[in-house]
Amino acid sequence: MNYTTLYNTIQSYTENQFPDVYLASGSTVSATTQINTFITQAEQRIYNSVQFPSIRKNVTGVTTTSNKYLACPTDFLAVYSMAVVDATGAYEYLLNKDVNFIRQAYPNPTDTAIPKFYALFGPQSSDLKELTFILGPTPDASYNVELHYHYYPESITTVSGGQTWLGDNFDTVLLYGSLVEAYTFMKGESDIILGYDAKYKEALALAKRLGDGMERQDAYRSGQYRQAVT
Repeated sequence: MNYTTLYNTIQSYTENQFPDVYLASGSTVSATTQINTFITQAEQRIYNSVQFPSIRKNVTGVTTTSNKYLACPTDFLAVYSMAVVDATGAYEYLLNKDVNFIRQAYPNPTDTAIPKFYALFGPQSSDLKELTFILGPTPDASYNVELHYHYYPESITTVSGGQTWLGDNFDTVLLYGSLVEAYTFMKGESDIILGYDAKYKEALALAKRLGDGMERQDAYRSGQYRQAVT
């Protein structure tokens, strides 16, 4: 399901064209803005409920000698793994710790070596919207770093071509999630909202079966996927 189909389907199911809303400030909220909000809110709920491979991203960076801080990517949400690549090309995966552990273990910033630990430190001083990692010990050289992390893929409302992995492969959960948001906005009948919410949860359960189940195993290692039958 591409963006245009999703947009039209939301209007069809709700039997609402979502006319422009005129605010007291004099500004206008268009139908497109309203529906796009429903969709992006649904996407956010889904991406925080199911760990699809499509929400994983891989980037590389470089540490700075004698600098224990490393900037996070601008679209960073959470870490899957972080590795430092030494001079031989070997990967050394860092252990996630709390900031106070690193401060206690390496109290002197001039104690340098290849990093073994990292923690999410907090906002960057130059941009409070973005985050920073702290490494321990302080890097003694410029090392390549490979980071796997959780992020929000570009929304179907803005992506070129109006197609995303979620829309192409699991449009039911995206549609019903958007309808729940739309009917909540409309202050619709409670039985209708509950009905769409039930369909959303049913679709979400199937999505979790895929993202948190089948995509995390194979038949050789784990045997064929089994589900308890009641």
